[in-house]
Amino acid sequence: MNLTHFQNSSSGQLLQFGIGEAAYWAFIPNSLPPPLQLDAELVRVLSDADRALGELAGLGRATPNPQLLVGPFIRREAVLSSRIEGTQASLADLYAYEAGQLSGLKAAPPESDVREVHNYVRAMEYGLERVKALPISLRLLRELHQWLMEGVRGERATPGEFRRSQNWIGRPGCTLNNATYVPPPVNKMHEALDAFEKYLHAGNEYPPLVRLAFIHYQFEAIHPFLDGNGRIGRLLISLLLMHWNLLPLPLLYLSAFFERHREDYYDLLLAVSERGAWREWALYFLRGVEEQAQSASSKARQLQDLQLKWREQLQRARVSGLAFGIADFLFQVPILSAREVQDRFKVSHPAAVQAMQRLEKMGILQEATGKPRNRIYIASAIMQIVE
Repeated sequence: MNLTHFQNSSSGQLLQFGIGEAAYWAFIPNSLPPPLQLDAELVRVLSDADRALGELAGLGRATPNPQLLVGPFIRREAVLSSRIEGTQASLADLYAYEAGQLSGLKAAPPESDVREVHNYVRAMEYGLERVKALPISLRLLRELHQWLMEGVRGERATPGEFRRSQNWIGRPGCTLNNATYVPPPVNKMHEALDAFEKYLHAGNEYPPLVRLAFIHYQFEAIHPFLDGNGRIGRLLISLLLMHWNLLPLPLLYLSAFFERHREDYYDLLLAVSERGAWREWALYFLRGVEEQAQSASSKARQLQDLQLKWREQLQRARVSGLAFGIADFLFQVPILSAREVQDRFKVSHPAAVQAMQRLEKMGILQEATGKPRNRIYIASAIMQIVE
């Protein structure tokens, strides 16, 4: 680390650990909350974020079919949060993998990349169910990490356990002594995590969205896992929005904003550690909430409008009940094979093929393989909205 950059930080302190040639410096973040003056600009940006989030919450409460929105939104977040960490899988790749049809797609990425994204979906779905019985806690974070890292490249990084050795952040190939950032060593990490958990459950004078900005920084600064910290930290934002009743459904995800402004994301997290840039970080975070809430509201309306349009189109065409069922099911699984339709709707293979071909002729489905057999169909209109 560049020690001079951290000398005047109000967010924590540098301490030296180790002896002799093994000595190194690490940053120990102060406990939350930090001192932050809510000036006029911060209040205005917070108000904009609150208003956009409230509109999204209202839309979520009014939707008669939550899965119309929840499934696609979770998967989009999984793709983008994983992309920040270097995976190359797309939303179409993820859906194809879940359908067991990845090998049928043209130019499919390595299956290991898609499995990482799929693990994020599983971790999110597990967390959303788990918080009904277990408060958001260090125990829950470890459980989420177990789901995230199972059977993927980070599996060597002790899934479900906080690290037992020092880690660091920097360019590929860097060492502990020339890293950009070195988080607390293990003993200090546990002290910081204990204070972090207490803050999760404590009342606070700051508004919830500002607290979320604090929490996300603090988790990344502590960096308690050997791998997967970024994804767990971003997943935690979504769970807290639900846990604090700011949203009725998991509809807001910030990874799209962070990925689009990735350099600012990393620079501002580091700036909080180096010089206590809480105001700049909070403004960035709140603008992300506003932008992504507006985007999610727009996508939700587009999906609802598309479903209504298809239903009217299918009614006019007087198609079978099976075709109606498939059209609605596409909002949960927009990439399908005849085999899946057969299993899902308990119909014969010829009936499944006939219904899907009818939807293809109507422009609702598009065949993706160009093969005469083992065909895969994609609802491109849904994919375009979500992506």
